[in-house]
Amino acid sequence: MTPQGHFLSAEWLNLVMLNYEADPGILAGRVPAGCELDSWSDRTFVSVVGFQFLRTRVLGIPVPFHRNFEEVNLRFYVRHKEQGEWRRGVVFVRELVPRRAIALVANRVYGESYQALPMRHEIDISDQGESSRIAYQWRQRDTWEGLSATFAGLPILPAEDSEEAFITEHYWGYARQRDHSTVEYRVEHPRWHVWHANTALLQCDIAALYGSEFREVLAGSPSTAFVADGSRVVVRQGRRLR
Repeated sequence: MTPQGHFLSAEWLNLVMLNYEADPGILAGRVPAGCELDSWSDRTFVSVVGFQFLRTRVLGIPVPFHRNFEEVNLRFYVRHKEQGEWRRGVVFVRELVPRRAIALVANRVYGESYQALPMRHEIDISDQGESSRIAYQWRQRDTWEGLSATFAGLPILPAEDSEEAFITEHYWGYARQRDHSTVEYRVEHPRWHVWHANTALLQCDIAALYGSEFREVLAGSPSTAFVADGSRVVVRQGRRLR
């Protein structure tokens, strides 16, 4: 297949990834047409991911005041078969960004579920492998909520059959549209190195942000948590699945 045109380029850095095992039943109704739920070792995951979105260009053009910002998203994992081969992808339940224009463009172009809220971050990474911490926060109804992780040591490149690789190496996005069709887009980046988190925390009004069906899933400690270094990424223009 001829690659779709280059829509967006940026750097996605300092990714905090909190992963929760979920009952497939709460996700089944959100799976876009043409896709099915993906799993690792017979386990179905949702992830809350926070990261820095830096040096952003849309169609090769830097947009003033919209190049560097935070994003936090809740996502789950699907796959789609194209010409006999499986494509592993993500579906977003909700994506938070601090700029309304970013949310508007993403929602219109890809049919995603972006929401604009005030956001901030704290990043303290030791270059000596000592204790480090990353936190991403958003303000909802005058209350600051957020996620954070602490970690130490040097990052590793995970084995290709590991849970870490499963979480970080989905290179497609799928979004259900209002007419119930599905838009597919490709995300290109090299493999990421990861640190295992020593501690991880999510503090937010889960039902208000993501829906009551996710309250029980996200209320406890994550089953796994890690931090990825990130890299430059390219997001291709979307296409509707046949």
